[in-house]
Amino acid sequence: MKKPVYLDYNATTPIDPEVASAMLPYLQIHFGNPSSSYSIGRSNKEAVEKARAQVAGLINSQPEEIYFTSCATESNNLAIKGIAWANSDKGRHIITSAIEHPAVTEVCKYLSSQGYDITYLQVDQYGRVDPKDVENAIRKDTVLITIMHANNEVGTIQPIQEIGAIARQNNIVFHTDASQSVGKIETDVDKLGVDLLTIAGHKLYAPKGIGALYIRKRTLIENLMHGGGQEKGIRPGTENVIHTVGLGKACEVALRDSKQNHQNMQVSRDRLLNGLISQLGNQVHVNVDLENCLPNTLSVAFENVSAHTLASFISSDVLISTGSACHSGETTISSVLQAMNLDFRTAAATVRISTGKHTTKEEIDFTIEVLVNAIKKLT
Repeated sequence: MKKPVYLDYNATTPIDPEVASAMLPYLQIHFGNPSSSYSIGRSNKEAVEKARAQVAGLINSQPEEIYFTSCATESNNLAIKGIAWANSDKGRHIITSAIEHPAVTEVCKYLSSQGYDITYLQVDQYGRVDPKDVENAIRKDTVLITIMHANNEVGTIQPIQEIGAIARQNNIVFHTDASQSVGKIETDVDKLGVDLLTIAGHKLYAPKGIGALYIRKRTLIENLMHGGGQEKGIRPGTENVIHTVGLGKACEVALRDSKQNHQNMQVSRDRLLNGLISQLGNQVHVNVDLENCLPNTLSVAFENVSAHTLASFISSDVLISTGSACHSGETTISSVLQAMNLDFRTAAATVRISTGKHTTKEEIDFTIEVLVNAIKKLT
């Protein structure tokens, strides 16, 4: 077994071998500009359109509703700013949640400085937004609701379908950042009732530096950049063919293997949790409702153990992330754990362990052994 065991798949994923193989010809052979009229350009244009259809297939949209970007951050910026600017004559109120990724909260913060009014909805102890709070927050000047599909830190899945119904009833555009959910759980845009949906390539075994934004037909949006006519002018610039092909293939593989991947990730996560509880008992505190959580994500605190110290202590054997940061001896708790009202000791002891589609039983059993031994030494 190769060490260290990687269990931070919510941070990023390795490139799937099938994805790498699909990309290779566009790195070595097919170099033409997709906008050119001759054959080597047309073949690359066809590759981009094939990828667009592959992405659309995973989320059950039309290919023409998929726009390629450089990453999820760009997709979120395009979605939120683009809708806000296109609808500024209707109102300047946006509803979001207190546990969004900085790629959403920082955009909202910027818009606030430009005269927009942002409502940040609170969450329950498991990090879940109450749809009734969304409904109660709606005003006559509300132009956008943006709530993530699943949280990156704790894995809680939001009631997007219910929120989507509320948005439609009130004729408000609805965006969800699905960076963590695409490829792990179903993300059917029609079932969810969203108008815009963000995809991050490197969260589903595609390369870093590629993302996509689903924009439902007839959704009025203003683009961030201006230039040529690529991506219907919404996202101009010469296409990143290599990475786009990679994202398309990753989406095709994710759709094909969805049931198998979901099962493997959940079995691995549950095996890990059960193993830890069997040896550590009440010292293990699970922060979320696992029945309403991403199948691969475990947010857990170990009593009387510093998460930062633990993660560092085991880093030569197992790689995990923490819910806090340590700078100059001071511990800072993440905004997500704060919003969930975790007490300081629990939050400071919280780690995120996220399994992958190929995580093995041997890796999980080794991780249990490493964690238990480390925790016993640190307490």
